Formats: sequence, structure tokens, C-alpha cells
Amino acid sequence: MFESLSERLNDIFKKISGRGKLSEEDVNEALREVRRALLEADVSLPVVKEFISNIRERAVGEELIKSMTPAQQVIRYVRDELISLMGGEAAKLTFASKAPTVFMVCGLNGAGKTTSAAKLASYLRGSGHHPLLAATDVYRPAAIQQLEVLAKQISVPVFKLEGCQDPVEITSEAVAKAKDLGRDVVIVDTAGRLNIDSELMEELKKQRDAVSPDEILLVVDAMTGQDAVNVARDFNELLGITGVIMTKLDGDARGGAAISVRKVTGAPLKFVGTSERLSGLEPFHPDRMAGRILGMGDVLSLIEKAEQTLDKEKAQELSERLKQNKFDLNDLLDQMQQIRRMGPIKDIIKMLPGVGRALDDIPIGEKEIRRVESIILSMTPKERRNPEILDASRKRRVAKGSGSDVAAVNAILKQYNELRKFMKSIGGLAKGKKGRKLGFFKLPF
Repeated sequence: MFESLSERLNDIFKKISGRGKLSEEDVNEALREVRRALLEADVSLPVVKEFISNIRERAVGEELIKSMTPAQQVIRYVRDELISLMGGEAAKLTFASKAPTVFMVCGLNGAGKTTSAAKLASYLRGSGHHPLLAATDVYRPAAIQQLEVLAKQISVPVFKLEGCQDPVEITSEAVAKAKDLGRDVVIVDTAGRLNIDSELMEELKKQRDAVSPDEILLVVDAMTGQDAVNVARDFNELLGITGVIMTKLDGDARGGAAISVRKVTGAPLKFVGTSERLSGLEPFHPDRMAGRILGMGDVLSLIEKAEQTLDKEKAQELSERLKQNKFDLNDLLDQMQQIRRMGPIKDIIKMLPGVGRALDDIPIGEKEIRRVESIILSMTPKERRNPEILDASRKRRVAKGSGSDVAAVNAILKQYNELRKFMKSIGGLAKGKKGRKLGFFKLPF
């Protein structure tokens, strides 16, 4: 996400950061580069023009903060403008004063609408709500079945009307059913189309008017760039959307659509899809996203993701084991498996401040994680509890069993021993000692 833009901006800032003073020409040259970087990231041209104009105006009109270098000041201006451009504060969901709250999810076919409806249900369920998914897409083959399969994975019920082909009737009945079941949120998965047409909009308006939804959330595909922004603008003009869910942002190295959508449409970006997992939906925070773009990390989102994903009981058990100096390879394996559930490892680590492009040439991914897991699982339970018994013969057996080599086994054991010593020295959880750190352990690769 935003890899290309982040790389370009960091290169620009690196050039000016080494200078004690910045001339007007230095600033203008930096802004020209920033302008080019934003356009290459597929940010809308009118948005880029206003963005650069605002920064230039501030750079000329404000006095320098004594504690900051001129280069740091320029970076601050860029960050502030990015935050402003993307909406300023995070746009929260609107809930009804009396249950059930109704969220209507709409969009074109292929954008990930049905999956996003399920992801939203999963997010709300994790936040203490009791959602009901309403299957109103009666046109796309297997759309209802798809929603049912996804809903089963997150233990959320689906409302459907067998034999009914009227989305308006299904929507109304779903709200009534939610009241009967004590469900506090209804998520209406509407029908999509290949393009915006009068038939689609008329049907959506009828569904809207039938239940007066508290939110009308439009799902758009980040990979389509400015086409996604244009779709959002058209839907907003014709239907009146209250927010945008942008999917596949994890697969878009440019990210221009996410930056432009609020400015062009007036509708806030409320959620972004960050992975294919049903847990891969994040509230959109402009300030945090600006930090990611500029390589400053996003610790708050990392903490929230950890709180939602990691097992608190296991964390407490691990804490007690560390106090007793009983941390072994079983614990390391368990922590790795828990953190994998948070999403792609590389994306998680990039949320840490100061990491940025340092990871670009480091192979961190599912393949590497699976290799480490395979090596540990090739050990006997006794060996995982007591790694010190792993002599040359045992290491050869483990290497053969995991399809690896003895050097890889030794590397993992070395990392484990360093980590154990460090944790023993502080008597509890720690960040690690050197190198790449994540959660409770230092990654052993």
C-alpha cells in the first residue's frame, strides 16, 4: 500500500534533509518532485494542484519553528496537507438511537461488495455488536450463497427470502427480522451492476427509501485508480452516499484513489481493505495513513490490530512463563502463529516507526514464516521444550524433516537463545535486542 508514493517522497525528503538551509529554489524543486510523485501515484490533477499550492503558501507565509530544520518543516507541511486532503479526522460510523442500525452496502460488480459486507459484519461483531446480513442481490448467480459461506466463517446470521425477487421487500423484512432476533445492526448487501445505470440507481433509491439507512456505504476497488473516485462521485450525486469502503488497497502500490476520494466526492473514506482475510478491514484514519505514507509508521493501528487478534489469555500465560524463565520454542511458535493472524507480516512490521524502506530487500513473508514453523514442528515435543538437547545428529534430523539445512536450524536456535537471554534480563516481555522486532519476539530470519 502506497509503496511507490512512499518511496518517492522519502527520496525527495532525503535530498533536502542533509541541507542546513533551504533556498526558495530548493523548496520549489522539492515541491515539483512532490507534485510529480502524487501524479504518478494517480492522485487527481486538481487535487494535486491545490495540495502543492497550499504547501507553497504555508512555506512562504509561516515562520520557521526553532526546534525544526527547514527540511523538517517542509515534511510537516506535506504531512499536514495529506491529513487534511484525506479528511482530517477519522469518519466514524453513524448508529441509530434505537436499534437496529441499518447499513446499506452498494457498489459495482467486481469491487468486492459482498466480501466487504461480510468483513464489516466481522468488524462490528468484534466491536461488541450483533449484526444481521441481509441478502438482497437476487440477480448475480450464487451471490446469496457466497454471502452465506462468508457469514458462516464469522458466525453471523444471514436473512434471505426464498423465492422472492424483490430487493425492497427483502430489505424491509430483514429489518423486521433483526428486531425480532434482537440484532442491533442490519447490513444490507445490495445488487451490483457492471456499470452505473438508471435501473440500478432506481432500485437502490427504493431500498434506501424503504428503510432509511443510517449509512450508505459505497464499495470501490483501489486498483482501478481514478475510476474508483469517479464511481464514488457518481454514486454520491445520484444516491447520496455517507461513506466509502475501498478494497484491495493492500494490492495498490500507488494509492492515489484513497488520497483523492474525499476531496473529489465529499464523502469520507471510512474503511479500507488490507487483506483477503475477513478480518482484513480497517477503519481509515487520515493521520495514521499519512504516517504510513511518509514512513513514520502507525503504532496505534498496530496496537488495535493486536488487541482484536491476539489471545489475551495466552498472552497472560506467556507473561507468567517468562517470569519463571520457561520460555521455549513452543511459545515462540505460538506467538508466530498468533501474529500471522494479524495479516501479512511485512505490512505489520512497516507499522513500526523508522522501519520504512529498510525491509525492501529483506524476504519477509508467508514463505519465510512457514519455513520457520516447519523447522520447529520437525522437532520432538521434548526438543521444543529443551532446545539445548539438540546436538548435531538431532539438528540433521530436524533439517531433513523440514526440507531445510542445518545452518537454518542453527540460525533459529541462535535467535531463540538471544531472545531468551534478553527476556530473562528484564524479567518480562521485551521488544527484542537487535535487528527486526515484532510483538513478543524477534523474527528468526
